Amino acid sequence: MTEQTKPSIDFGVDLNRETANRIGKVWREIRRGAANSKLRSLIFENEEFTIDPGQFDTLERIVMHQTIRMGDLADSMHIDPSTATRAVQRLIKDGLVQKVTHDGDGRVVVIEPTEMGRRVFASVVEKRKQMVVRVMEQFDADERLVLADMLERFNDALGKAVADLSKRR
Repeated sequence: MTEQTKPSIDFGVDLNRETANRIGKVWREIRRGAANSKLRSLIFENEEFTIDPGQFDTLERIVMHQTIRMGDLADSMHIDPSTATRAVQRLIKDGLVQKVTHDGDGRVVVIEPTEMGRRVFASVVEKRKQMVVRVMEQFDADERLVLADMLERFNDALGKAVADLSKRR
């Protein structure tokens, strides 16, 4: 079946409705369940720092680029420039990034991570890696492959659904 000819999901069918409810429930639990709250503190906090996931997303982009202009940061995160500016201001206030003059053009200001920002980034990445390993240990090798495939497909399908629904607005 091609993508255009896939049938719509019939929620009159008990199995379809129950499956959709299970997916919705898991999605909610992942986003805001008790484990997620604990997970956030395990990954994004320690004696040296506390960073929220949104701040970390911004820090991650900056660390990955080493230096980045505000407009490029906003574009790479698919957010409004004013939102990027506010996020960067918080990171500057917390000592995780700094504004510097671009080497090639003194009129251009770029953002770069501080040494503390790099340490926070490395710490969060390591904690996240440890968490993924712990989760992966709960599955055998074949299940891990299926899980990775399904999560990638779910993410792609979510992106397509958002794009489709956005067009209808």
